[in-house]
Amino acid sequence: MAAMKKMRFDVVTLFPEMVESLQQFGIVGRAFTSDLAQLQCHNPRDDAQEENGRIDDRPYGGGPGMVMQYQPLHSTIGRLKRASEQAKVVYLSPQGKKLDQASIKALSTHDHLILLCGRYEGVDERLLQDMVDEEYSLGDYVISGGELAAMVVIDAIIRTLPGALGDEQSAVQDSFESGLLDYPHYTRPESIKGESVPEVLLSGDHNKIAEWRLKQALGRTYLRRPDLVAEYQMSDHEQRLLDEFLAENSSNSEK
Repeated sequence: MAAMKKMRFDVVTLFPEMVESLQQFGIVGRAFTSDLAQLQCHNPRDDAQEENGRIDDRPYGGGPGMVMQYQPLHSTIGRLKRASEQAKVVYLSPQGKKLDQASIKALSTHDHLILLCGRYEGVDERLLQDMVDEEYSLGDYVISGGELAAMVVIDAIIRTLPGALGDEQSAVQDSFESGLLDYPHYTRPESIKGESVPEVLLSGDHNKIAEWRLKQALGRTYLRRPDLVAEYQMSDHEQRLLDEFLAENSSNSEK
């Protein structure tokens, strides 16, 4: 039997405790304790040549804020790459391409990722040119540093690893895996404030349930993320289900 893949994450961060907290909770925590994944954090202050551990300086050309220096980051990342030449270096920054499920699946094909967490106004561009393979952003907004983004990347990748989830179908049915948003979910009790679970979900007819779920996923994606629908290759059957959803939704809104 082939050995189960073990994913290694090395995170270069000024706040290692923040990222290390991932190991304490939920699915991700279990993946680390069960040895499906390995996480190590590295503070570039430890590789700074200045005695006070300084890793930033004022930007050339003026302007607000500070910029992370080349030398400490180059030393840290360089050491990690020498230990694993196949490692892929990813920088989390607002200038990166937008992270999506396809990006997560592509990143998950690598056995070793080095995640660089930016801070302040960013990182010296020469470091990015020399050491970074790809840049990713969570979206069109700015947060205080790359740590939260790195944690999102790690969490999302671990969900794709065989053995990470109690039910392997959970990952397959997640939003975005099929190109659509997820369908609505219900659990007990059967009725809450007069709102009941859709009858089809109580029918025991798995074919009808699957079709209802697909219809809801198509409709929800159409209403909430039309950009995804524009890219989705819809079959004739799916188009019929979407038309039915829109007609039903229109009828309900007129009542």
